Amino acid sequence: KIRDWNSYGNCGAVVGATYPDELKMIRGILGEDIPILVPGIGAQGGYVEPTVKNGTNKDGEMAIIVSSRSIIYAGKNEDFAELSKKAAISLRDEINKYR
Repeated sequence: KIRDWNSYGNCGAVVGATYPDELKMIRGILGEDIPILVPGIGAQGGYVEPTVKNGTNKDGEMAIIVSSRSIIYAGKNEDFAELSKKAAISLRDEINKYR
């Protein structure tokens, strides 16, 4: 249905990183140009490598990979900003490693 609804290029899908096989299947159905929001990396048990390999298109794009909890709760006190920044950069670098 998403492909049918996407006549204006404004639709996407949400598929959890904890289901990498389903993510691969859905990427195949959606094709190269429909983005997939992928929550569940980190605290929820999803892994970056299968998420990138199964969720992105052939150019390593069109997946928005989310790891909110691991970034938001990286630090508890005055170190929050610095530790959150480090967590975000670390996730970015790991994603790019598999693209």
